[in-house]
Amino acid sequence: MKIVLIGSGNVATHLGRALQAAGHAVLQVWSRQLANASTLGSILGCDVTDRLDQLDPAADLYVLSVSDNAIPLISEQFPYKDKLLVHTSGATSLNAITSASLRTGVFYPLQTFSKEKEVDFRRIPIAIEGDTAETTEVLLKLAKEMSERAEVISSEQRKVIHIAAVFACNFSNLLYSIGEEILAHEGLSFDLLRPLIAETAEKAAHYSPLEVQTGPARRRDSETIGRHLDYLRGNEELSPIYRLLTEAIVSRYKGKDSSEDQHSQGRRDVYNGQ
Repeated sequence: MKIVLIGSGNVATHLGRALQAAGHAVLQVWSRQLANASTLGSILGCDVTDRLDQLDPAADLYVLSVSDNAIPLISEQFPYKDKLLVHTSGATSLNAITSASLRTGVFYPLQTFSKEKEVDFRRIPIAIEGDTAETTEVLLKLAKEMSERAEVISSEQRKVIHIAAVFACNFSNLLYSIGEEILAHEGLSFDLLRPLIAETAEKAAHYSPLEVQTGPARRRDSETIGRHLDYLRGNEELSPIYRLLTEAIVSRYKGKDSSEDQHSQGRRDVYNGQ
């Protein structure tokens, strides 16, 4: 296929490389900032533009890979009503672009992307959706050429997947950064946590996360929880986060162990701030 990338960010960069690796031709990259388009264009060896009315008309597929809030505005300016236009958002419905062209779809790679970090696109799930059976077939074929896991997933299902991904990826990364800050405050290196993070991710890759939860909240260790809260006392950002997540873990495993009531009174004292 001949493809135009509308966008030049992290997703567009990795997607462009993966499309080329699968044997497809990226004809052009568009970006609001011509310098950004040129950066990606030099990587992919293709034409660039900062004008939507100058998108290459020879392409078979136009991939709208921009921020979610920019999708409606940019799609409204798409100049070809008879061309296949897709967006790459997990949180945006297909309906957001259906008025832009007679042929529309979604091509959503479920992964976190950074330009500096290489990824194995073959292992990335790709969720596709088409406005017609024909469009769906075209996108599914393309996705299967790029990934070992390509699935037809509706806008509603994709929204749920995106919510789950925010919890599993974005929120967990925030917690990594909090751990880094706590260590840095004491002059310690985040490298101390890297093996722990790797082992946690490895277990989640092979077991249900529910089954392998560990830590003081899982053990209902009120004494350790109390010491942690003493350390965080006065930190108006981290103390509430620690309490909320501790309570969530305790609640999730309530009644699962025979020792469930062992530390219940201590737990109530901790949550009352005592």
